[in-house]
Amino acid sequence: MWTDMGASPLEDFKVCQPHSRPWQVYLHGGGVSCSGALIDPWWIVTSFECTPKSYRTVASLGEHDVTVDEGTEQHIYVADVIRHSPYRSPLHSLTMVRLAEPALLTQDVQPVPLPARCPRPGETCQVSGWGSTVPNQYEPAQHLKCITVPVVDDQTCMNTFPEFLFWSLGMVCAGRANTDNCMWDRGSVMVCDGRLQGVQWFSHGCSNHDDPSVYTKLCLYNDWINDVMDRYEPTLPETTPGMTTAEGQ
Repeated sequence: MWTDMGASPLEDFKVCQPHSRPWQVYLHGGGVSCSGALIDPWWIVTSFECTPKSYRTVASLGEHDVTVDEGTEQHIYVADVIRHSPYRSPLHSLTMVRLAEPALLTQDVQPVPLPARCPRPGETCQVSGWGSTVPNQYEPAQHLKCITVPVVDDQTCMNTFPEFLFWSLGMVCAGRANTDNCMWDRGSVMVCDGRLQGVQWFSHGCSNHDDPSVYTKLCLYNDWINDVMDRYEPTLPETTPGMTTAEGQ
């Protein structure tokens, strides 16, 4: 079990303790820049809004500062992208990403367990991603950021929704006024009690600091996630070792 080291303040944003989130994945390339969570040596979970592309997007694992080589990274191409719906559904936001080769599990690269229960209102969770934690302020990705948020009950969350959004049972909200509830990063990862409970769907807290942000409620998708991993069982290609690794990314 990984111990939460919290976030250390740095100017106007919060930076994670380096490598305290060994499941965090930086997806980039092919017009993509977003986060995901490693749940298996072959598999990553992210949001529908993150749109990686096969053999164009790279999954970087073991990252903290994405602008330098820290010696802990693994860069592997995305092989398959499986979305929960074939189109952007207002009721679901979930994507499974299969790597071109399995991640090598190390101290800095570890999967996060899937939920054993659903998150509870008032429960404190940690959200991590590469993006600004300052409302209405864009910031290029560099260091992994961490914020701590409370889970919000469904009714409170629905009361903050803009008219153009649909409420779904597959949503869970976290963050409220006077808390760090902004993370400008598609697919940023929410972990509660050491287990993956959400990937970011809508970053409301970045537009209005009084509103919670919305995450996919992953406890409802365990069966679908496991079914995808069973149906798309990976096999290593018959190529020279390392051919599917994105060197020098």
